[in-house]
Amino acid sequence: MTGKPAGSEDGHRHHIVVMGVAGCGKSTVGAALADRIGAEFLDGDSLHPQANIDKMASGTPLNDDDRAPWLAEIGRRFPASNSALVIACSALKRSYRNIIRSADPSVVFVHLHGTRELLNARMTARPGHFMPASLLDSQLAALEALDDDEAGIVVDIASPVEDIVNDVHAALTGQSAAYAGPHLVDLAAAPYNLDDAAVQWVENTIGSMTLEEKIGQLFINHNNDYSPAYLDGVLNFHVGGMRYRPGPSSAVQEHIRYAQSKTRIPLLIASNPEMGGAGSCDDGTFVSTHLQAGSHPDRAIARQMGQVAGVETAALGCNWAFAPIVDIHYNWRNTVISTRAFGNTPEIVVERAKEYFDGISESPTVCAMKHFPGDGIDERDQHVVTSYNTLGYDDWNASYGHVYREMIGHGVQSIMVGHIGAPELSRHFRPGLSDAEILPATLAPELLQDLLRGELGFNGLVLTDASLMVGLTQAMKRRDLVPATIAAGCDMFLFFRNPEEDFGYMLDGYKSGVISEGRLQDALRRILGLKASLGLHLASRESLVPSAEALAAIGSEAHRAIAADVADKTVTLVKDTARNLPITPRTHPRIRLYGISGGADFTRADPLAYLDTVREELEAAGFEVSVFRTAEQREAAGEAGMNFMRVLSEEATGDYAERYDAAFVFANVKGFAQEASIRIKWSSPMAAEIPWYATEVPTVFVSLNQPNHLIDVPMVKTAIHAHAATREAIRATIQKIQGKSGFQGTFNQNVFCDSFDTRL
Repeated sequence: MTGKPAGSEDGHRHHIVVMGVAGCGKSTVGAALADRIGAEFLDGDSLHPQANIDKMASGTPLNDDDRAPWLAEIGRRFPASNSALVIACSALKRSYRNIIRSADPSVVFVHLHGTRELLNARMTARPGHFMPASLLDSQLAALEALDDDEAGIVVDIASPVEDIVNDVHAALTGQSAAYAGPHLVDLAAAPYNLDDAAVQWVENTIGSMTLEEKIGQLFINHNNDYSPAYLDGVLNFHVGGMRYRPGPSSAVQEHIRYAQSKTRIPLLIASNPEMGGAGSCDDGTFVSTHLQAGSHPDRAIARQMGQVAGVETAALGCNWAFAPIVDIHYNWRNTVISTRAFGNTPEIVVERAKEYFDGISESPTVCAMKHFPGDGIDERDQHVVTSYNTLGYDDWNASYGHVYREMIGHGVQSIMVGHIGAPELSRHFRPGLSDAEILPATLAPELLQDLLRGELGFNGLVLTDASLMVGLTQAMKRRDLVPATIAAGCDMFLFFRNPEEDFGYMLDGYKSGVISEGRLQDALRRILGLKASLGLHLASRESLVPSAEALAAIGSEAHRAIAADVADKTVTLVKDTARNLPITPRTHPRIRLYGISGGADFTRADPLAYLDTVREELEAAGFEVSVFRTAEQREAAGEAGMNFMRVLSEEATGDYAERYDAAFVFANVKGFAQEASIRIKWSSPMAAEIPWYATEVPTVFVSLNQPNHLIDVPMVKTAIHAHAATREAIRATIQKIQGKSGFQGTFNQNVFCDSFDTRL
């Protein structure tokens, strides 16, 4: 069912037309609905003049001249009624409904939708009715589905009458979650700015598509296999876009080239260039994290990150960046965006996001900023649970709303919607929603239509975040949520779980009326409009992906130089309250080196591989380095009888300061998307690597990722945030520890985690 809430039971006099072709059950459902809401019921057929009845009984279809006075009479009955009124009337065309509405604009149309087979079976089972089954096909041909700007509800007649009435009643009382509002795309306006020829291409292409091709365009596949056979299977579903699992740049480019060569309509090829070229291919350039780009006065860092991202992803054949991230990191406990947000104020986010957008826009790339309505309030991660932005309407508008207005005005072409609920925002637009009715934004029409399309005026494309995230999947059954995202106002659905199943769910959702014809057409216009804005409709198939020579830009010396400069600028001294620095090979030659990783994450990469780089750079600087190993590591190396108590007794001895001159702790704690919030996980109870030794020797704690570690190591007196486990960042950090270059990076107060002891 889809629909627009049209009133409540607080004395509102509902005026309803139950519409549809013959055999759909208008009289039965209309009477039952009228009984449910305490309304008068009229069968519109009883209002036909006798001439119309005779004409239909003879097998002759009515023409519009015949219908006009009948429709006018139906419309007249509503304002003439002193109570709620339900009338059963076919109202097949928009023009017919307009006649009824001209008498009473408050009329809501309830469309009873069914398959031809079911309708025919019902008609043949009711002999004697003046509408013969032979006229069913002419009615189906004439039927015009409700447009998005019509107050209406669509229900599937395959459901029992009681369920249909319940669904309609829920929608009428404001409880429908699947309404798609009237905010239709304007392809001539920003962010598309298409000329007449491009708009015509969009319309002609839609007109040439089969229903299956239209449904397929709504999907963005995640390519988990580079083989042609895999791609052939995916392309059978006519997908509108793809993202891929990163690999070597040459393999990625060939993968994209093959995909574009096999599709009738050019593909949107997405990447996740949140850190520059890194993340889009194995050999891409890591420039900085978003937080890193916000941790220095030089706003150009964000632009450089965007520039490198644009050049390197375009060389692969990508044309769509799932970036910038415009979340605001208000809650220090939130670790899903702690390094992925530019900062903890709307001002820094807007400033740096615009720079990133301008930089990447120098390449043939469009952006999808994320994650509407905004992450950073709740500490939880939508990958594993629904999270919530709990700000009130005014506070949201002053913060996240400000960011989105600025970026929409700046020209961002698409928005990724997070599986983030916003209770106070939803209730602002749908007063009375219960806690149980609060849905993630991907399923909430009040957030997508009333707020994003309506108040914020966003004319671009809206896509879901990854549909496998539990933040979405916990909301409802998959067969329901797949079409519900589009019905609510998303234009594209990110990632199949099972292609055949999800495609079927989306197709069924359209056929049952969950996705209206108007909503489907609007989504397709936005998808193809985005493709046309990139010029994909004009490009030859061969030119959609650059030549192999373009790959020389990826990981180039020039880009590595940018990365090194950014690393030098952004290494940040958070505190040095004991004045431990500088530490040099002359003053403190013997270093005990600890590595903290939290274990392997889903990438299966060696979580401590960075420690070899740290050791190499320290030794190159002239230090003598002794690397601590946990009981597990020592046992893996062949030592027998290892346990954490033995390691602790050997490590924590009274002569510690005689063995080592200083201790360096390098932490690269990850775990993104695997837990609701990330903290340091030590190797054992009372682990020997916990900085108990900060009272014995000068101890320097360096984070190569998360900014919130001081809550777990408040005892360290010297803390540095280096932002990245790259050789450039590690080298710059060691230079600064020695005093060979100054710390230039800045930090926000989240690093102290709202605790006094972290500042000591």
